[in-house]
Order: sequence, then structure tokens, then C-alpha cells
Amino acid sequence: MKRHFLLFLALLPVIATLGSCSSQVKARQPVSYRFNHGRTAMIKNGIAYAPKRAPAAVKKAIAAGNRLQSKPYKWGGGHARHSDSGYDCSGTTSYVLREAGLLKGSLTSKGFFNYGKKGEGKWITVYVRNGHVFMTVAGLRLDTGGGRNSTGPRWKTSTRKGSGHVMRHPSRL
Repeated sequence: MKRHFLLFLALLPVIATLGSCSSQVKARQPVSYRFNHGRTAMIKNGIAYAPKRAPAAVKKAIAAGNRLQSKPYKWGGGHARHSDSGYDCSGTTSYVLREAGLLKGSLTSKGFFNYGKKGEGKWITVYVRNGHVFMTVAGLRLDTGGGRNSTGPRWKTSTRKGSGHVMRHPSRL
């Protein structure tokens, strides 16, 4: 009996992880940009502009995303070096969240399954599935894929399928 109890205790972290994966909030709707004055970011010539009343972390996230707009896609980019010559999907998301003060270090796409809180955020939402992650900041999508312009991290207003992704967000945002 004692051996079974010890085995159960040893497996408890694995059981907890499996339980948290099944209780994720899955995106059911497409990720679409719809401008809403004072609530969503504007984009002009590839540069995003935060709403005036957005929280400071959101403004920092948008500024960080703007710094990546000319960077190419680079597998593993943004993980070994914070300031890199190119970024992949998780390197992009990690960079923006780190610059906004919402993440320490860097995560792989899989690591974002446990980032922050479950569900859609008010200002920032991270969409994660096996092998890919992207985010919206003040309603504007920052993504390395999901369209014709998949050459690196770019702000996008085109609609992308949300199904198959889990939504996570930073606390209070």
C-alpha cells in the first residue's frame, strides 16, 4: 500500500500537467482585426500605433513588435540571443513579452501552453498550438506565418484561423 502511495506521489506532477492541458481555453473563432477607436492599435506603413489609453505594458509590447518588422524569419531566432538577426514564432512572442516586462527569459512554442492565464486577454492574447505561436496586441496580430507575407515577424490585419490554438494571456491584460 505504501509503495502505491509513493508511486502516486511521484506521478502527481505528471497528472497535474495532463489535467491542465485538457482544461485549456481553445480558440473557436477566426482571429480577425477590426479597428475599434481607443481600444485597438492602428497600423500605417507596417508600423503599429497603440491606443492612447492602453496600459504601459501594451505600449511597450507594440514598440517591441515594431522593432522586429524588418527582421527575417530565422529558425531558433530570438532564443540564444535577445537581440538577434532574425526571429522564429516563439522568439518573436518571447521578445515582445520580455520587452513589455511580461516574461523572463524565452519560451519555445510548446512552453506557451503554460504561459500566464487561460483564455483571451483584454489587451494581449497568445495563441498556441503544437509547433506554432502568435499573438495579438491591442487587437493587432503579430505573426511569422498565416499569410503571404510570412518572411518574418509582421503585424497583420488579415484573418487567420483560430481553431486548433489555445488562448493564454498575461495577468491583468
